[in-house]
Amino acid sequence: INRLDDVIVFHPLDRDHIAKIVQVLLAEVTRRLGDEVRLTEGAISFLADKGYDPSFGARPLKRAIQRYVEDPLSDRLLSGDFTTGDEIEVDVAPEGDRLTFRTLTRTDA
Repeated sequence: INRLDDVIVFHPLDRDHIAKIVQVLLAEVTRRLGDEVRLTEGAISFLADKGYDPSFGARPLKRAIQRYVEDPLSDRLLSGDFTTGDEIEVDVAPEGDRLTFRTLTRTDA
């Protein structure tokens, strides 16, 4: 009791790891919303920058996805801009400070 049995070395995550985590977390968002949400490479990079902290690893990614993807997308769904079954592309705004959303295809439900 009160002793260390093993030492576990953790290595920092690289960009590829963060991008994969973004895609896994976004798959959950897609499943819940019923829409196909596609992120451009720029959007993945934006979320990786906003959601990665060297001290905390990928833990802040969920919060970044909620803030920059889920909340705005939910607002657009509620306002009728998107409907269930739409294919939505998420990209970085030209200003680089937020994400943009546009419908690629509209599926009749």
